[in-house]
Amino acid sequence: MDVKGKKVVVIGLARSGVATARLLAQDGAQVVINDCKPAAELKEEMDALSEFPAVKFVTGSHPAEIVNQSVSLVVKNPGVPLNLPPLARARDLGIPVFTEVELASWKISAPLVAITGTNGKTTTTALTGEMYKNSGCRTFVAGNIGVPLSAIVGAVAPQDVVVAELSSFQLEGTLSFRPRISVILNITPDHMDRHGSLSEYRNAKAKIFANQKEGDYVILNADDPETYCMHTRPEANVYTFSRIKELPKGAYIRQSQIIINNGVEVQPVCDVSDIAIPGDHNLENALAATLLAWLGGVSVETIAYTLKRFPGVPHRLEFVRTLEGISFYNDSKGTNTDAAIKAMEAFPGRKVLIAGGYDKGGEFDVLAEAVKTHAASVVLIGQVAPRLADALTAAGFNCFDYAATLEEAVDKAYRMAGSGDAVLLSPACASWDMFKDFEERGNQFKEAVLKLEGRGVETNS
Repeated sequence: MDVKGKKVVVIGLARSGVATARLLAQDGAQVVINDCKPAAELKEEMDALSEFPAVKFVTGSHPAEIVNQSVSLVVKNPGVPLNLPPLARARDLGIPVFTEVELASWKISAPLVAITGTNGKTTTTALTGEMYKNSGCRTFVAGNIGVPLSAIVGAVAPQDVVVAELSSFQLEGTLSFRPRISVILNITPDHMDRHGSLSEYRNAKAKIFANQKEGDYVILNADDPETYCMHTRPEANVYTFSRIKELPKGAYIRQSQIIINNGVEVQPVCDVSDIAIPGDHNLENALAATLLAWLGGVSVETIAYTLKRFPGVPHRLEFVRTLEGISFYNDSKGTNTDAAIKAMEAFPGRKVLIAGGYDKGGEFDVLAEAVKTHAASVVLIGQVAPRLADALTAAGFNCFDYAATLEEAVDKAYRMAGSGDAVLLSPACASWDMFKDFEERGNQFKEAVLKLEGRGVETNS
């Protein structure tokens, strides 16, 4: 769509909103940006668009009247709910509404490698990006991982590759988005307050391959029923991955080695023990990344080299320090119950868990049962702490305490732990009740851990 001279409303002035407005203004659109925050709280974002004086701002609320017959399209921030008055007005008027991922994809001519799933997206995206970079290809890693797709549009050339992490919020607002290679890592209940049902959540994820055709590739997790049940839906060439069984076409484990099978030829990649990032869930991420890179032309040798050296990403099972034999790990990116369970499973031995945060409407009975198996005690934080406490009590687990701040939680967890234990921040919840995002939460956790003075002599750092 040519937006020159057309009026476009952008809802939500966060990172993607700023990048979207900039891209539209550069293309000659008449841009109106709307955000519910007052202008005084948006100074940094508004200043970032000061070179475009024609851009108009409507702040402090979401009035329906900003959308009318003169508007050609509406681009919404992924985090913006679909029931806002201006979005409802756009639907009534038949005006297209989509996210900046759709807008950016119109202008990216390089191959897109797209990654979604409930858990593992960031690790798989970063790992896949490293594989392409190590192959010598100029690679852009963007999307939900921190840099909006629309922010890289002007820099990407046709011979480059774009590796994009995409959330269900980003995908639900796409129309013609078509990656060259896509993957759905897994699907477990998440964002039920937004999607309403697991079926609708799955359908949002499935939009990643909705426009892929013959010659494109879709990768699905053969070990996850909610994901694998979609294997007959794509028109593209389907590959699968598994850490528990061999496959006719895909990536799997045989005799402790990662294997790629294209249906004709079998190629070993490397030993599982050589993979740098820990945990069974990261083995799944490694298998997915292996296929994402190999199907894009990266050599097996480069894939193996990267798997052996990739250290992981911040806020995902990130080691912080060891104090008096107690190891501290930052898993602030673990924003749902399945992620927290996998984080606990990644480490042997006794663990003290810090959990809680913004209530997304999920259930905690499965998490509570896992806590009984994997954790010695729990410190609860945030809005959802009472519901988490009820779930733990119902499961017969009573070794928990509350903390009003993350710093207090770190101090309590440290005092609950002993030498050889791990203190793990894996909240199983979003961060929005107490923090701007999971990164701020993770950084505050690390700061609090590094401030601990210890009860004796530090053994490692």
